[in-house]
Amino acid sequence: MPLDDARLQFEVAVLPHLDAAMNLSRWLTRDSHDAEDVVQEACLRALRFIHTQRGQNSRAWLLTIVRNTCCTWLEKNRPSELMRVQPLDAATEPATDAAGPETLAIERADRELIRQAVEELPLEYREVIVLRELEEMSYKEVAQIVGIPLGTVMSRLSRARSRLERWLTERQPKEAGHELR
Repeated sequence: MPLDDARLQFEVAVLPHLDAAMNLSRWLTRDSHDAEDVVQEACLRALRFIHTQRGQNSRAWLLTIVRNTCCTWLEKNRPSELMRVQPLDAATEPATDAAGPETLAIERADRELIRQAVEELPLEYREVIVLRELEEMSYKEVAQIVGIPLGTVMSRLSRARSRLERWLTERQPKEAGHELR
């Protein structure tokens, strides 16, 4: 494939999905700087294999590459998948101008609790919850990206949601810092 054709195909297939790639990588690596390195490596791999992306869902194709690159990176850099939680950048929080300071503080605390809960999930649950709930991928796309059967996706999602609910229920009264009045 000529270089200009490959570059154009890369721009069309990959560039629109860089935010999703970064989001997935950030959740899997639990570190923004590591996520950037992983996405950069994934983009190089995508460019190298752009000729294999023909008519399929380019977002799912790229996220598969990102997920596999993350797994390779984790095996090399964190073979035991670190159990400690590393915070994401605060810059990932959306700003709400219309809400008052108290509402903003409550929303921020809630987002922080959810972020912590998701980060506590084992990798196999964290990746399916991020792909399905945050990236809004279909069950079929999640199965394709992760390389597992559709039933396993549904099972992992169910378990991940149960763990999240249990984690949030156990910590909400102690850590939320606010109550319903």
